[in-house]
Amino acid sequence: MSAAFAALDAARLQRTPRVPLRIDGRIVGSVAAAALVALHAWPRWLRVDADGVTLLAPRHERDAAFAQMHRSLRAQGLIRAWRDEAFELPDPASALSLATIERAAARFWGTLTRGAHATGYVADADGRPTHLWIAQRALDKATDPGLFDNLVGGGVPAGQSPHEALVREGFEEAGLTPGEVARARAAGVLLLARDIPEGFQQERLYAFDLELPAGREPHNQDGEVAGFSCLPLAEAVRLAAGNGMTVDAAVVTIDFLCRHRLLRDDDAEAAERVAALRLVDDPFNPRNECR
Repeated sequence: MSAAFAALDAARLQRTPRVPLRIDGRIVGSVAAAALVALHAWPRWLRVDADGVTLLAPRHERDAAFAQMHRSLRAQGLIRAWRDEAFELPDPASALSLATIERAAARFWGTLTRGAHATGYVADADGRPTHLWIAQRALDKATDPGLFDNLVGGGVPAGQSPHEALVREGFEEAGLTPGEVARARAAGVLLLARDIPEGFQQERLYAFDLELPAGREPHNQDGEVAGFSCLPLAEAVRLAAGNGMTVDAAVVTIDFLCRHRLLRDDDAEAAERVAALRLVDDPFNPRNECR
């Protein structure tokens, strides 16, 4: 299982020098030091100094200010994998929404995003998982094309909760009905804080467990999934331990395997390391319901 630690290492890999991003006196993200020179173009909206970057735009101007800056930063190649999706820019400590921005820009600013992931599984008569449903991402996805993923996984856009995002993604990605997704059990929150090609991923992964009955096959609806495989447990473990899965999906899968005690006894270190990624106190989810 030692190869699985690559995903756990990647979940906290931070090598790029970055400086704090502050809004309303709160540190809410970070900016790569190499990108600071570009931000001097907007002194009306940003203060760039030795303490980092501070947003000066008042609340009623923020969305428009960010939109204008993002168009320029995208043209300069500093914002990549543009999505045309609106995400909240929150204060991680309080869950207060401070602005609404383009999803891809969250990686440039290193601001918090949220993702909803469901591990789909088939169980035996005793309820013990025996197979995992694994999705392969379409080859034209903006990020991680062709890599393997959880049965359902996607970002939580502005105006949705993790559970609402899971219901939407459950149909779009796997053809699951809201009733089927309603059976998903909230399994906690995992925190990623890592360098990625698009910038910095500070993301809370809201994990769910979803049992599918034998014979129920998922079918993609939106073209973002190339196909699904129902893998015996041993094969799913090997996949999570390799480099074929996205880091997000691998971490969620390892967490699932640990929580259900599906790993060998000599993989105890994996359980300890994934436990270190679990978030105990989450202001977005005070009752630990992932709603």
